[in-house]
Amino acid sequence: MSIEKMKKEDLELLSYKDITSMLLEEKGPMNTLDLFNKIGSLLGLSKAMIEKKIGDYYTTLSTDKNFLLLEDGKWDLRKRHTSDKVLKADEQEDEDEEEEEDEEDLEDKMLEDESDEYDSQATDDDDFDDGDDDLKDLVVLDEEELDLEQ
Repeated sequence: MSIEKMKKEDLELLSYKDITSMLLEEKGPMNTLDLFNKIGSLLGLSKAMIEKKIGDYYTTLSTDKNFLLLEDGKWDLRKRHTSDKVLKADEQEDEDEEEEEDEEDLEDKMLEDESDEYDSQATDDDDFDDGDDDLKDLVVLDEEELDLEQ
């Protein structure tokens, strides 16, 4: 049965992901806005509601492994694409993650080196003055003594 021939009550029982799967199955790849507008029209959602929920809908598509974002910005069902294409996309993601980790490791190493440099400067400084000499001439007065001096 075509999704467009389904009753609104039946569609309301389905999740956005289920409706998206059915739409992609019937119509082929579509972009996010077209998909969600179609869902909105099937469910009778207002334009304001569509605008309010489209960000969450995009997040849902992005995190669900059943959907694949193609190079042209359209979504399709992952099962339609050969594993070779999917593997290339996954490999690119892995390479990107490795580059980010390498950059983070380099930053951590640089911070560690700077920290070691400051530590060695503190221990190498023989003229370190802890300020005790400045306090030897300090006199503590009681309130009574203060009153007498005034």
